[in-house]
Parts: sequence; structure tokens; C-alpha cells
Amino acid sequence: MVADPTSPEAQAEVARRHKAAATTVIALFVSTVLLSILAFVAGPYLEEKPPNLPLDFGVRITVLMLGLGAIVWRRNKFSAMRLQDIAGLAGVSGLLRTLEKTTIQIAVLAEAIATIGFVTTIVTGNQLYTYWSGAIALVVLVYCYPTKSSWLKTTYRFTDPGFQQSS
Repeated sequence: MVADPTSPEAQAEVARRHKAAATTVIALFVSTVLLSILAFVAGPYLEEKPPNLPLDFGVRITVLMLGLGAIVWRRNKFSAMRLQDIAGLAGVSGLLRTLEKTTIQIAVLAEAIATIGFVTTIVTGNQLYTYWSGAIALVVLVYCYPTKSSWLKTTYRFTDPGFQQSS
């Protein structure tokens, strides 16, 4: 367990965990864009079926719930009291583990949104499902993208007593 946020070990762990989270988010971003491109390319081969209102409402509600759920999940997991408790119990390592894990969880939720839209496109033949669910997924991915400066500031804020007093 790393106790001092300014130590070389802590800085190395910040860099390592941030790179893993950022790489995952970028890979899922690219994957979402590729799903939209694949739907565009497959367009001539898809047979558009008559409108299916229950499926349409179900997909829209699911995408809405996952999108809003990702925002609520992030705000809950990154609340100040929760991060302070984690830093107090697990130190810098636990705090960084939480930042990384939550970021990846939200990115996976965004990818689920894009995948639901793509599968619905394949089922219905309507490319718009992939496009609008992909757009929502991209917004969620941009929202959850980790900036290294915010991770460092969070680490200092919740683990360095001198930083808390000067803020």
C-alpha cells in the first residue's frame, strides 16, 4: 500500500492505472465508431422490416436507462465522501484502483449502449438505431474519459493532509 501520493511509487501507479483506463476508453470509442461504420457499409444488405413499436420503445428505454445510469454510477462512485473513505482505508492504491475500475465500468456501459443499437439494426434493418445509440455511447465515453490531472488532483486531495488544508 502506497501512503504518500508524491512518492515515485505512487506517481508510477497513477501513470500505469491512468494509461490502462484511458487506453480502454479509447479502444471502446474506436469500437463504437467502427460499429457505426459497419452498419453504414452493411446498409445495402439489410432488409428493413416493418416498424416494431414494442422493440423500438424497449430499445429506447434501455439506452436511456444505461446512459443516465452511467452518469449516476459515476457521480455515486466518485462522490467526495466515498473517495475520502476509500483513501482513508486503502490509501493511494485503493483510491487509484477505484478510479480505474469505475472508469472502465462506465466505458463498458457505453459500449453496451452501442452494441444494443447495432444488434437492433441487424434485427430491424434500420441503421438509425446504430447511429443514435452510437452517438449516445460516444457522449458517455467522452464524459468518462479520465484526465491525468484530475486523477492527480483527486489523489492529492484525499491522501495528502497538507493539500487538504491549503485548498
